[in-house]
Amino acid sequence: MTTKKRFTAELEMGDSMIAGQSKSSAEYDYLIKFLALGDSGVGKTSFLFQYTENTFNNKFISTVGIDFREKRINHKLPSTDGILGRSHRVHLQLWDTAGQERFRSLTTAFFRDAMGFLLLFDLTSEQSFLNIRNWLTQLQTHAYTENPDIVLCGNKSDLENVRCVSDERAKEMAQKYGLTYFETSAATGHNVSKAIECLLDKVMMRMENSVDKIHMTHNGTKLSATQEVDEAGDKDSCGC
Repeated sequence: MTTKKRFTAELEMGDSMIAGQSKSSAEYDYLIKFLALGDSGVGKTSFLFQYTENTFNNKFISTVGIDFREKRINHKLPSTDGILGRSHRVHLQLWDTAGQERFRSLTTAFFRDAMGFLLLFDLTSEQSFLNIRNWLTQLQTHAYTENPDIVLCGNKSDLENVRCVSDERAKEMAQKYGLTYFETSAATGHNVSKAIECLLDKVMMRMENSVDKIHMTHNGTKLSATQEVDEAGDKDSCGC
């Protein structure tokens, strides 16, 4: 069995399940780790800062290596009929990665620990849009599975007068790779929360499906954790 296949509850639900085992005393039910990826300058740091602090700093500060932000939320997972289910207290860790090539060996080391990915490009930068393919290749190589949960964000939608990438091209790219797509603005906050909440829906749905399979049997034999997660990933959906 390859290393990539050995994605078990230790990764996808490891910290989450630890928290869930002592709900009466824990401050949250699930610890969820997301990783923001994309070229340098696409606005990853500002995007995450907007989500956690509801503010925007227009001074560009390049992330060196890796950094992270945190936020506590109450999350309700929508069911297939659109009705919201029970509420969970979620502690989000939002990891911010450096986009420069010289930090790539450092940042890719964090890919396997992330449960979901925010892939950003700059709507005013053609090259950052073209490099989406490179980032997806990196994810296929280093993430916990070849089919991780990803939300694609075309950032800086507020800069319409210098826009290079059309909405149609971005949607075609997203459709080609089976990604959910949002146009976002770290400056105004447009769709920032919606994109992260959509990714959280995807990850929580994957986890719910995996937990459900723990109680099922396959030809009289309980499925392994790896089989549960692999099969859950194939049925993944987003309620956004």
